Amino acid sequence: MTLAEVVPFPRVPQPDGSAAVLCGLGTWLPPRVVPNAEISRRLDTSDDWIRARTGIRQRHVVEPGMCTSDLAVEAGMRALKSADTDHVDAVVLATTTPDRPCPATAPDVAHRIGLDRVAAFDVNAVCTGFLYGMASGAGLIAAGVAERVLVIGADTFSTITDPDCRATAAIFGDGAGAVVLRAGSPHELGALGPFDLGSDGADADLIMVPAGGSRRRTPASDAERYFTMAGKAVFRKAIFQMAGSAQSVLRKAGLRLRDVDKFVIHQANARILNGVADMLGQPAGKFVRNIEQVGNTAAASVPLAMSSACESGELRAGQQVLLGAFGGGLTWGSTVLRWPAIEIL
Repeated sequence: MTLAEVVPFPRVPQPDGSAAVLCGLGTWLPPRVVPNAEISRRLDTSDDWIRARTGIRQRHVVEPGMCTSDLAVEAGMRALKSADTDHVDAVVLATTTPDRPCPATAPDVAHRIGLDRVAAFDVNAVCTGFLYGMASGAGLIAAGVAERVLVIGADTFSTITDPDCRATAAIFGDGAGAVVLRAGSPHELGALGPFDLGSDGADADLIMVPAGGSRRRTPASDAERYFTMAGKAVFRKAIFQMAGSAQSVLRKAGLRLRDVDKFVIHQANARILNGVADMLGQPAGKFVRNIEQVGNTAAASVPLAMSSACESGELRAGQQVLLGAFGGGLTWGSTVLRWPAIEIL
């Protein structure tokens, strides 16, 4: 039984007022490409196994000396150019791999882009970070704190995954994606609808880096400084929570599943994408996919998927789009918008 069969869809009228409007989109991937064959030579696996289990063919990874802020700056500048603006009032950076534990990376990113003295802060909701970041940006606009906000999702998971762990080394890639949000009308193309955000800290240990924080400052072993994930449990929860969040945000927006033209959800694993589609009772073709080329890019996943789908023509102006994600924390989130006419850079 799918969620679509058991969850009703009452139409809920939405109030008029100001809205956060997506008006620019930019992305950046590090130049180095790591195909499955390179990982297979190092680990006890094969290209066929990786593709069958994850749907991934290759991923991009940073070279030594390249950090998260480098990717964030490139994506941020491209988003500003796409929006045809050189100024925003705030920068929100979603990342799990900041340049340093302290201070936040966002102020440095803002400075390097040329956005001195603007508000800038980090958000850590792992793979849901970009959705949390967009909600934060929309909140700043709704509160009158900002007219424009640059929201960036950037991660370099290759720096925290164990290169000898088949379960994580084959899945994650590095990248960055950014959007510019501006104050506008809720009736415009690109206007973000309501958000659905949630968390479950009882399952925090399912996705984590065991050591390096105040709870466990020094790793007892090398393994404790690397990212870990309980794959089977995460697989089930990711499908259930992303499908449930999609249903929730559609109810808030007064929409039904049949109203959605495209789903752009976190590219965690091809089987998870299929599972969400099945639980919602939706055809797999309505789900944007770019995981084959970039892998799981954590907080950068959703904007990278939006960009590739827009460039290919899969996303077109006026389409009803649902964005969704699931990540460590555990966290999840979603929102809806009608796709705007924007130039991707």
